[in-house]
Formats: sequence, structure tokens, C-alpha cells
Amino acid sequence: MKKDIHPNYRDVVFFDMSADTKFITRSTIQTSDTIDMDGKTYPLVKLELSSASHPFYTGKKVFLDTAGRVEKFNKRFAKKS
Repeated sequence: MKKDIHPNYRDVVFFDMSADTKFITRSTIQTSDTIDMDGKTYPLVKLELSSASHPFYTGKKVFLDTAGRVEKFNKRFAKKS
């Protein structure tokens, strides 16, 4: 393999802010945030959605996104009685 052409593949902490869940995996993502876990310092990536909070994996039937687009759609196209 050629030297200095591959990205830095390392352990990274992904933090799901909506479910308050952290998990460590390997990635090449670049970030300036860091976090201390288990006595080591890892790069930190903040997420709004992961398998810990996604409706498909959690079994929740209602999913409201952060922008409120679902409410706007329902209000606009609601049947008028």
C-alpha cells in the first residue's frame, strides 16, 4: 500500500443526543470534539438520530423530527369535519 494516502482509521465515540446513548466504533470521520471514556480520550461525533432513537429499531410508532415538519404537514392536510 502507498503511504500517506489513506485516511486515519481510529476509534470514535458517537453520541446520540436524543437518546443520550454513546457507543464506540471505528471511523475515518474528522472532528474537533473529544470525550474521555474508560480512561482514554476519543474523538466525539454528535448525532440526532441513531439506532438507539430511530422508530424502526425502537418500535415507536410516532416520530417527530426536530424541524416540526410532521406537524406542519398534518395541520395543512388535516380533514376538516
